Amino acid sequence: MKLSTVLRRRAILPVIGAGVLLSPWMAANAAPQRVEKHFTVKGRPVVVIRNVGNGRIEVKSWKNSEVVVTGTKASEKIAVETEQAGDRIDVTSSIVDSTANAREMEANFQLTVPEETELQLKTQTGLIYVEQVTGDMTLDSVAGDVHLKEVSGYIIVTTTGGSLVCTQCAGKLEFSSISGSAQVLQPTLSNVKLRTMTGNILFDGDFVHTGLYSMRSGKGLVEVRFSGNDSFDLNAQTATGTVDNQAAQYLKPDSHGVKHMATKFSKGLFGTVGMGFAKVELSSYSGTIRILKRD
Repeated sequence: MKLSTVLRRRAILPVIGAGVLLSPWMAANAAPQRVEKHFTVKGRPVVVIRNVGNGRIEVKSWKNSEVVVTGTKASEKIAVETEQAGDRIDVTSSIVDSTANAREMEANFQLTVPEETELQLKTQTGLIYVEQVTGDMTLDSVAGDVHLKEVSGYIIVTTTGGSLVCTQCAGKLEFSSISGSAQVLQPTLSNVKLRTMTGNILFDGDFVHTGLYSMRSGKGLVEVRFSGNDSFDLNAQTATGTVDNQAAQYLKPDSHGVKHMATKFSKGLFGTVGMGFAKVELSSYSGTIRILKRD
């Protein structure tokens, strides 16, 4: 064989090998598969999403009597099914191949729903975002955050490590997490219950008259910022942490004659702001409780 022929064959082989190696990479980075479904509803719909994979769920409202579900899935190793039963819409993602890795299990959903809609949303690691929806909602995420804006209803949020940001929310709010934090900003909530073991809690807003507010963190910071027009009774206690009272000039002795006693195992801060219409209870085991009037 001629030397020139041998050299040409050796030059071609690496190029062919490179082409073979590129094929799996191209398959792994294929474009996400998209699905879109339209559901006509008559009354106040209930939308249920169970995302067993990873991915974002985003919900916004409009004035039409229709639910639009747009979804993308990363691979054929995850399946997406939709079903309508009257005014209930079910969306479910399921893993069909146990060899799927985290990226191949990703499914993202975007929903447009009527303004009055009840929601039950569950995902693993993706963000849950809901804006301008009125209706009871149950939101569950393992490691993903939950962001709510201008929503109203009985709102229940549960996470393992994800945090909550609730802006201009109304109605009732319950939040429970192991390590996630919670921020409640500019609310008109009449009933609030926030629980976390190691995360921080921030409540920055007005207290509704006759409202009930309970916030507890095991190790994190619990901070409440109130306005000069607020009216509430305060009961703040920590076992081994600290109480940072930056509102001493606004906090007077309890006007309702209720006696509070902090034991040698806890530190307490008790009193009334204004007429004491709302009830605010703050607690922490080893973290800091801070109360201050915002500017």
